[in-house]
Amino acid sequence: MPLVEVRRLVKEFPARGGWLSGRPPVRAVDDVSFAIEAGETFGLVGESGCGKTTTGRCLLRLVEPTSGEILFGGTDVLALSGRELRKARRNFQIVFQDPYSSLNPRMRAGAIVEEPLAIHKIGSPGERKARVGELFELVGLDPADAAKYPHEFSGGQRQRIGVARALALEPSFIVADEPVSALDVSIQAQVVNLLLDLQKRLGLTYLFIAHDLRLVRQICNRTAVMYRGRLIEVAAADRIFTAPAHPYTKALLSAIPHLKPGDRLERIPFPAANFRPLPLREINAGHFAAV
Repeated sequence: MPLVEVRRLVKEFPARGGWLSGRPPVRAVDDVSFAIEAGETFGLVGESGCGKTTTGRCLLRLVEPTSGEILFGGTDVLALSGRELRKARRNFQIVFQDPYSSLNPRMRAGAIVEEPLAIHKIGSPGERKARVGELFELVGLDPADAAKYPHEFSGGQRQRIGVARALALEPSFIVADEPVSALDVSIQAQVVNLLLDLQKRLGLTYLFIAHDLRLVRQICNRTAVMYRGRLIEVAAADRIFTAPAHPYTKALLSAIPHLKPGDRLERIPFPAANFRPLPLREINAGHFAAV
């Protein structure tokens, strides 16, 4: 059984002017289905505005889906009551994209990491403080820095604080929502290596949302390509890069910059006006495309 299974997920937002404007709602996530195995890093890629982040937040019910099913360990997350959801959230957490806005600037770093433990009433104050020290060491920070405020840390250090906060409740599943896109290139590799190391040590499962295709190829087991709220291709990460089937995937891959001087970038255009939403079908073993 997959650890996470998403079935026909839909999320609609009201059009400009609200529900009474007479305009049809905007379907940000449109009939999305996929499954993530325990211990896997499942990549979700696509251009800005395609619905990646909304999908990830729907999984955790940070955004309430319009319809569909989200199964975590066989339990339908959308059927849980408020109290049940709070208890279940110990098993799935999120690392946000922007380490500058995702940390409360009025709270010390230690209090930010301790907050999930306090909310769930885990341990005594002394035990929680000790746990915060352990988490700081786990993500490569000095426990003595727990008394500092977020503005006293670099961007990479702030993201480590965000990772520590996500790990406080010992979850098995983490949504990593473009966790390195807001960081300097020199720092990105450090945070990615941290996430991979934590996955091995703690047995974590990731939904890794990104637009950096080379990074996705490097760290993900399988990858789903998203366009206009729909999945248009799902396959092993290497398969996506070596044998893309959907025209949009080919166009997306053609936009990856070449690193060798003198290499010519040959862009493949995608006729967006001709896009027609089609269901995924298996074109090869484990390779699905909406063609």
